[in-house]
Amino acid sequence: MKTVLVSAVALIDRDGRVLLAQRPKGKPMEGLWEFPGGKVEAHETPELALLRELEEELGINTWESCLAPLTFASHTYETLHLVMPLFVCRKWKGIPHPRENQQLKWVTKQELRSYPMPAADIPLVPILYDWL
Repeated sequence: MKTVLVSAVALIDRDGRVLLAQRPKGKPMEGLWEFPGGKVEAHETPELALLRELEEELGINTWESCLAPLTFASHTYETLHLVMPLFVCRKWKGIPHPRENQQLKWVTKQELRSYPMPAADIPLVPILYDWL
């Protein structure tokens, strides 16, 4: 079974809310909410992948020094095994806006559990909740 490394980030605004992105129609797990991020390419570290993904998906920029590792998920799907470090970030340049047909929503920590998420993201929620 193939192992895929995906990097994700919990962007946290000044009010302590977390940004979630809804997977668009036509993509696997469409309609589910997730932390922004994406696959780590062969030449990238998880942090560099997030810098690229945040610009591509949300039109924002941050710095590697602003990405703090929090936890990770390890989950087996039908066709692959996913390993996903979750970083937190409180500082970036620009205003997040959807650039890949996804919906975005700022949610409070109390609301995090009410959004349907991919199986790999679910164990990250209580850890982030306690950290916030």
